[in-house]
Amino acid sequence: MTDQPDPKSFRPATRLINAGLERTPYGETSEAMFLTSGFVYDSAEQAEGTFTGDISHYQYSRFGNPTTSNLERRLCDLEGAEACVLTATGMGAVSSALLAQVRAGDRVVASRALFGSCHWIVAELLPRYGVETIFVDGGDMAAWKEALSKPTRAVLLESPSNPMLDVLDIRMICDLAHKAGATVVVDNVFATPLYQKPLELGADVVVYSCTKHIDGQGRVLGGAVLGNAKWIDEVLRPFTRNTGNSLSPFNAWVMLKSIETLGLRVDAMTRNAAKVADFLADAPGIVRVFYPGRKDHPQYELAKKQMSAGSTLVAFEVEGGKDGAFAFMNALRLISISNNLGDARSLVTHPATTTHMKLAPEERARLGITDGAIRFSVGLEDADDLIDDLKRGIAALGNR
Repeated sequence: MTDQPDPKSFRPATRLINAGLERTPYGETSEAMFLTSGFVYDSAEQAEGTFTGDISHYQYSRFGNPTTSNLERRLCDLEGAEACVLTATGMGAVSSALLAQVRAGDRVVASRALFGSCHWIVAELLPRYGVETIFVDGGDMAAWKEALSKPTRAVLLESPSNPMLDVLDIRMICDLAHKAGATVVVDNVFATPLYQKPLELGADVVVYSCTKHIDGQGRVLGGAVLGNAKWIDEVLRPFTRNTGNSLSPFNAWVMLKSIETLGLRVDAMTRNAAKVADFLADAPGIVRVFYPGRKDHPQYELAKKQMSAGSTLVAFEVEGGKDGAFAFMNALRLISISNNLGDARSLVTHPATTTHMKLAPEERARLGITDGAIRFSVGLEDADDLIDDLKRGIAALGNR
């Protein structure tokens, strides 16, 4: 076929299906899946040239694979990034993005509101290797300015944060971080690549748990690190190639199929989340609700500036602390209890006893993670059915 339009001229929904597509000579409609560990060479000279980098040829699926390359190209197109490396899990993406660049004696500054495992990496793992780490309350710009008044290697932040949906000023933090010489890593999972573009806001690196919205159907694990080609090739790729943190071609193929419907799924889930948040805000037994798309969110104006929609997560607190939260969740019949998120199925979790249980109680309190806090990942079900189920949870609060 000739005279094909430039894929970059397409709108997002079209690019989710067509960007980065590379067919084999067989002309398959669906992307091919290359379930192979290694590759062969036409000659010893080709093998040598491949290893020296003089010849472009696949070596080993730990280093690269046609299926994973296809997904990397599509994610780059979606994110507006020059390069991407896929990892086995979302935490593999976060840990690689940090460990690939730090050395003993370096400083890392991070927002305090992080997913539990991310918090552990900053608080526990990096200091073991002689890296100084500092936590900052995400919305305290004076604290960011102070923390970044010294040379710093890396900054890590989430926005919106897990689980209480704090929204951080990415551009302002990036400006401060770059003056300190830092590489800014943004975990963009909650916003999704559809609703927020950290690279356009000044970030250097974006990380995803592809397990969440990108697969979005509870099937496979995966992660992605995106940034400029120089950083990816010179800093990240040597680390991931030699430590083995690579995504399986099968998982990449599943995600290639699921990413085709990412826009449809996230849009429908976001509309459901907004409706659910409005219901919960006026419901008895609900102490407070956090949703970036609502005007009563503490950082609503900032969210409106950085994000094009409120996304799919709602956080809320019920009366009665842990007992109230457990009674609420146990009364649900449609919404499942799970620590996953971004799924087609609606899921709730109790962060204080699951995802953030390893944090000290005073640290959870500082982050607003009370014993009554619940994180709700809103799915694709009919919003009225979800609200009917939430009413069961609310009724259970009154029956304790």
